[in-house]
Amino acid sequence: MRLFPRLRFRNKLNMGMAAILIVMALLLLPMVGYMSAQSLVEESKMRGSSLAASLAVRAVDPILARDFLRLKNMVDEQSRVQDVLYAFVQDRNGHVMAHTFQRRFPVDLLTANGVGENGALHIQLLEDGSRRMYDFAVPVQVSDGQLGVVRIGLSTTRISRTVQHQITLMAGLFAGALIIATSIGTYFARRVTVRLGLLRAHAEEMLTGNLNIQSSPEGGVHCWERRNCTLTECPAHGETRRRCWYIAGTMCPDCDNESNFQCRLQSCRACSVYRQNAGDEIQDLAETFDVMAVSLKTHINELRSADRNLRDQQRLMRTILDMTPDRVSLLDATMRYQACNKSFADSVGVPVPEVVGKTDFDLFYEVEAEERHMAARDILESGRRIDTQIQIKDEGKQQWFHVVCVPVFDADGRIDGLLRTDRDISDIKGYENQLIQAQKMESLGLLAGGVAHEINTPLGIILGYSQLLQEDVEPDSQIHGDLIIIEKQTKVCKKIVADLLGFSRQTDSAKREMCFNNSVLEAVSLVRHTFRLDKVEIMTDMDDRYPIIYGDPEKLKQVWINLLTNARDAMGTDGGIIFIRTKLDTPAGIVSVWMADCGVGIPKDKMKNIFDPFYSTKAVGQGTGLGLSVSFGIIEDHDGEITVTSPLPEGFEFPECEAANGPGTVFEIDLPLDHQFHEGSSEA
Repeated sequence: MRLFPRLRFRNKLNMGMAAILIVMALLLLPMVGYMSAQSLVEESKMRGSSLAASLAVRAVDPILARDFLRLKNMVDEQSRVQDVLYAFVQDRNGHVMAHTFQRRFPVDLLTANGVGENGALHIQLLEDGSRRMYDFAVPVQVSDGQLGVVRIGLSTTRISRTVQHQITLMAGLFAGALIIATSIGTYFARRVTVRLGLLRAHAEEMLTGNLNIQSSPEGGVHCWERRNCTLTECPAHGETRRRCWYIAGTMCPDCDNESNFQCRLQSCRACSVYRQNAGDEIQDLAETFDVMAVSLKTHINELRSADRNLRDQQRLMRTILDMTPDRVSLLDATMRYQACNKSFADSVGVPVPEVVGKTDFDLFYEVEAEERHMAARDILESGRRIDTQIQIKDEGKQQWFHVVCVPVFDADGRIDGLLRTDRDISDIKGYENQLIQAQKMESLGLLAGGVAHEINTPLGIILGYSQLLQEDVEPDSQIHGDLIIIEKQTKVCKKIVADLLGFSRQTDSAKREMCFNNSVLEAVSLVRHTFRLDKVEIMTDMDDRYPIIYGDPEKLKQVWINLLTNARDAMGTDGGIIFIRTKLDTPAGIVSVWMADCGVGIPKDKMKNIFDPFYSTKAVGQGTGLGLSVSFGIIEDHDGEITVTSPLPEGFEFPECEAANGPGTVFEIDLPLDHQFHEGSSEA
């Protein structure tokens, strides 16, 4: 059933033409054969009638003269005529007077036919079992009546053979016409199908993406060549693949460039360029293919360019979204996530592609999901923007986020979703708390400095008078002992007052060039003996280049003593080792000192508070909590930096200590070497 559709178009054309010729032959041959047979029968009847009539006329004399020999000769002459089977003459009584039969006369033949009414010719078709014949009966007339009847038998074999010959000849003519028509049809079909096959091949090339093909015949006359056109800005100028009537916006004054293609083509039909280039329908189809290929290639290039730009923009947008630390997410009107950035996906622990389609309850804990869900629903219902700060507790860690939610509208102005941005502001919140704390400490420092400044003078007077009174009493007396206690406690108070003044930075600095190593070693020499009594040994590894810095020797010595004292207190009663190392970093322009101990160390949760004023982990009465805060202020006044690490970091070469009480702590202080600036500033 599918054989005919799969046949080639050329074969179909040939089969169609052959079928038409065959059908025409089958219809025409019987009709032509019948008409030819009828014509031959009529012609034979006329010829037989003429022979019989002629014999009847010539038989009158022999019959009247009773000349039977001549009559016999006349009858025999008829037998020499082709296809005349017999001839005989009867008298008026029906007796045979002469005949052509060689054997006996067939008697039945006498009554088989006769003259018609009124003595007219009568023709009768007879059959003797093996052949058929027409019998002609013609009366022999004289003026006074009928003398007899002439009978002639004419065979129909010749008629049939002639008809068959004509039919055979016509069949041959039809066959020859069929062969000639098929050959000519094949030639034209091949010319047509070759061009159609070329179009089909080009169409297949277009399907595979090859648009650099040309189906129409090359060459021809171009409009700008024909008309010597110099309008180079015309879109048809220089175009070789498309005819000018396929190009919209041409600048030819004779063309209709404003109407559609059919109207424009109608206006071009009178142009000599069109008449010289126009072809048949297949050429029009081929040119249309070329125009389609050019247009399709142009559109594809535009689409590829747009797609490339869109991909670049998407990649840029994705890079921006992924690089930003903010958690960006997009929800649709059903509050399902449609997109998010990498920061958001990392926060919920789900890859970016898997976030799409999920809800808040699929990604967050119930309480947080409920809050986000209610906020999103409020935005979708009201269309109002939300700009707020929220605090989230996750596994004991508190985080602050600045949340901005804005509705997303579609082309019709309806809310289609919402965009949410969560910015981590925990560090900013920390800085705010530090700023608030600093402001508190500044106020407290001013207060403490004012109080210390006011009581410093009375303490000096008490100390002076206690020392003067000691000279007026016996050294072993109770009063002398009490004065010594007053002197000692007054010095403690002055130390506290001095720390308070240092904390409030109301004491003046006396900066000058100084040797960094000597400053550290002087502090060590002051406390080494006392520390040995507490089983604490101080070991040093000083940089032998003796770096020179610009600083206040007394205040820096106070810093070293504070750090050494804290290190000693961290090791308890079993003692231990305090290791001091200095190093000059000339390229960086700094000199550093590390003071490490093998004490109990500092817990991580207390690390951030150790530089706060009045913060101390020591027992009541063993410290005021101002040492590290004062040291921090002095280092900061020297444009330096102080940091603490506990436990001791890996790679820190600490001497072997048998009396180690814990992981240890190391303070690192970096001071700048650039004292030229300070000198210039002071000179200024």
